[in-house]
Amino acid sequence: MSDLIARHAQLSDADNEWLHLLVGDWQVISDLAFADLVLWMPTDDFGFVAVAQCRPSTGATVHYDDIVGARAPEGQLPQLRRAIDEKAPQRSREPRWFGAYAVREEAVPVVHEGRPIAVVARQTNLGSGRTPSRLELNYVESADDLISMISRGEYPMPHAATGSRRGAPRVGDGLIRLNSEGEVLYASPNALSCFHRLGVIGPLVGRSLIEVTTDHVEQLSPVDESLPLVVMGRAPWRTDLESRGVALSLRAMPLTDVGQRIGAVLLCRDVSELRRRERELITKDATIREIHHRVKNNLQTVAALLRLQSRRMDVPEARAALDEAMRRVATIALVHESLSQTLDEMVEFDDMVGRALRLAADVASADTSVRTVREGSFGMVPAGVATPLALVLTELVTNAVEHGLAGRATGTVTISSERDGNTAHVVVADDGIGVPKDAEGGVAPRAAGSKRGLGTQIVSTLVTNELHGTIDWGAREGGGTEVRLTVVLKDPRTVSGSD
Repeated sequence: MSDLIARHAQLSDADNEWLHLLVGDWQVISDLAFADLVLWMPTDDFGFVAVAQCRPSTGATVHYDDIVGARAPEGQLPQLRRAIDEKAPQRSREPRWFGAYAVREEAVPVVHEGRPIAVVARQTNLGSGRTPSRLELNYVESADDLISMISRGEYPMPHAATGSRRGAPRVGDGLIRLNSEGEVLYASPNALSCFHRLGVIGPLVGRSLIEVTTDHVEQLSPVDESLPLVVMGRAPWRTDLESRGVALSLRAMPLTDVGQRIGAVLLCRDVSELRRRERELITKDATIREIHHRVKNNLQTVAALLRLQSRRMDVPEARAALDEAMRRVATIALVHESLSQTLDEMVEFDDMVGRALRLAADVASADTSVRTVREGSFGMVPAGVATPLALVLTELVTNAVEHGLAGRATGTVTISSERDGNTAHVVVADDGIGVPKDAEGGVAPRAAGSKRGLGTQIVSTLVTNELHGTIDWGAREGGGTEVRLTVVLKDPRTVSGSD
């Protein structure tokens, strides 16, 4: 739509935003009017081009094929031009035939800041030919009021807060027409059913809706402060009304005439089951976060016990082994700490791994001042991948410090990451002693991850089995060692053997 408008018209940003607001909320009008809506944009050659269209979900459509981008037919141009010139709706006297069925057409100028900027064509399929019911008459009258507001620049409503919660009411879910005092003029059968579930007995017509709802709001229960304004039709907002286990989603659309409020259309929907499921999900999320929090606490307890045990060891090799085990447990605890702070099973990996790598470098560098450098980003990583990947990087950084930078006063370990979809390319490099050669002249890495130690065995196993990736040790250009990883950042439960 934005491309079509920019191609065929010179509109300000405010005019463009006005049209987007209209198109974003005109499904309600289409359903109330039982009509297709087409937004026609005037062009420099005195023609019109369709930039958006909407089909009704309550009746037969006129356009079975999309006409967005098409130019208006010659027979429709005079009506569209009169709507622009006179700034008033133009209804055709006689239906226009589309093949085997007749279509009643109306052209409504879209007015913004006193200027017509486009035209909405309201096209009603007359093929059904049945006598309108009371419901249909009230639907059409409501649509007429809203369409008249479009021609006066009073609709859409820029500050209408429809709310972010799911379960927005639609026309077919239930409709109530209110007068300017908030009294019910008409209530559709579905709307009556919604309020009957709430506990309202008897008809709604002729009663003040705010009084009806007040009588059925449970005492001492929290109530949305916007509820009175919505129920009386005074504000174009959305709210929920909950009582006795029933939840209704309400949306008010005030009707105005030259700035004076003349009534309102209130849409309602029973969302009891939806809200119940949302509460269950919230409870489940809170439970999962609490589990991760407790696992983190337990792992930190294990790490503390290992630290206490290592301090009592007299054998240096045993103390070093316990320190390494403590570091690995602490790394896993960091992952669970990150998971306990999120609503899903995804980890913001960069912040978490940054802390883990600094901790690993500090623990491993008793006699060396080590600087860790992070380049690139991992982004969001699934929980099933975060733990093995954090362990792999921690092991590589630790080995780089212990072996590559051994005996040096200072050194730098660089972790570079580049993400390509679900694949990450990682390089862990140090500026240490480099990769030694074996007896045959081949690579015998000892620096950033020695193939001879338990740490390297852990790294190789995790990369191959858990991360479905590859690992390669080599010499760093300019001296030092680098380890190249290619890993799959997908939940292991979704990775097949072919990956």
